[in-house]
Parts: sequence; structure tokens; C-alpha cells
Amino acid sequence: MESYKKEFIEFMVDSQVLRFGDFVTKSGRKTPFFINTGFYRTGEQLRKLGQYYARAIHDNFGTDFDVLFGPAYKGIPLSVTTSAALSEMYDADVAYCSNRKEVKDHGETGILLGSPLSEESKVVMIEDVTTSGKSIRETMPILKAQGVKDVLGLVVSVNRMERGTKDKGALEEIGDEYGIKTTAIVTMEEVIEHLYNKPYNGKIIIDDEIKGRIDAYYAEYGVK
Repeated sequence: MESYKKEFIEFMVDSQVLRFGDFVTKSGRKTPFFINTGFYRTGEQLRKLGQYYARAIHDNFGTDFDVLFGPAYKGIPLSVTTSAALSEMYDADVAYCSNRKEVKDHGETGILLGSPLSEESKVVMIEDVTTSGKSIRETMPILKAQGVKDVLGLVVSVNRMERGTKDKGALEEIGDEYGIKTTAIVTMEEVIEHLYNKPYNGKIIIDDEIKGRIDAYYAEYGVK
């Protein structure tokens, strides 16, 4: 595993973004682990987060695209900080764009924040996590309504490695459905590999009990 992935996993733990316990995902699944990017709250945290995303985007998509699109609401700061990191790290001047939850009818009207979109736009989408793919299916029609024809792909922070609506992994299913490349900074398999029964800051983050619950979760919701 690349060193930056290990650093990112530890960064999530330090920021209390990656937690273990009893949670319910947006798709309604009860899960023993949860990734909440809303816990990235400081300028330093957001700066680092943007750099991790920027590296994953550069490694998988390069910088030959125009717009980084982050669905509201969590995708808004993600797209902003990552576009800044792409400029700083790779000298790539990529615009950001996000949608509004409600169409604005005064001032700067419309459904979009940031860069306008058109048929010529080459877009990479950025999200926090994708469990079942529901949020992406809600977002794609927004892009299509703006005339966008070229969506290169989707990058998320963590691939939860579980089924979408069928038998494939959610990210793989989204990729197949829309003909785009999907990737993540890290996978849950890499998270488990790095943290299981290994002390971090004097504490075991994933012990045998938590590992057993994760295994049971994947037995129910993992890719068959």
C-alpha cells in the first residue's frame, strides 16, 4: 500500500471522520463503520483533504479536464479544496461546480454554484463516499440537463466495497451504468489491512470484535 494511503487512513482516524460503532447509512443499512466527511472542519484539515483527493484524481484521471463537480452539500467544500490543491500541486487550473438543493430565482439564478457547465465541459465528479450509488443517480440528471456529455469519472474518499442495487460493488455498478471510471483514495480493505490489530497512537482501532462485525456486515452487504 502506498504511504499516502496509510497517511490518509490515519488522517481520517485523527479527524474522527472514520468511526466504528452502530450507524445507519443514507441508504438505510445498519453498519459497524461510518465515514463522515462533515468532521473535516478546520482549514488545515480541508487543505490536507484536498491534497489527498488531488493525488487520487491526478493518478487516475490526470489533469486534462475542466470542471470538478461536487454534489451538494458535502461535495461543495470537497470540490473547492480539491480544485485549489490541483492548482497548487499540479499547476492545473480546474474550475469547481456544485448544485443547489433548490433553484435560485434571484441574483445569480439557476441550480449551479461556481463554474457554468456546457456541452464542451469535461467533468470529474467528487464525493465523500458511495454506499449504494443513490446520490450519484440523483446527480447525473443535473449534469445531463446542463448539456454535459463528457463525464470522465467519479472519485470518492473511501470505497466501502459493498453491493449497489444489484450484485456488483456500488462504485463498479455506477461505472458500468454511466460508462465512467470510478476510484477512491482508499478502500475499506486497505483500511482494515492498515488498522486491524495494529496499534495506532497507543490504541487498537479495529480489534477482533469490530473485525467480526465488519465481516458480518460484508456477509450481508458485500459483493457476492
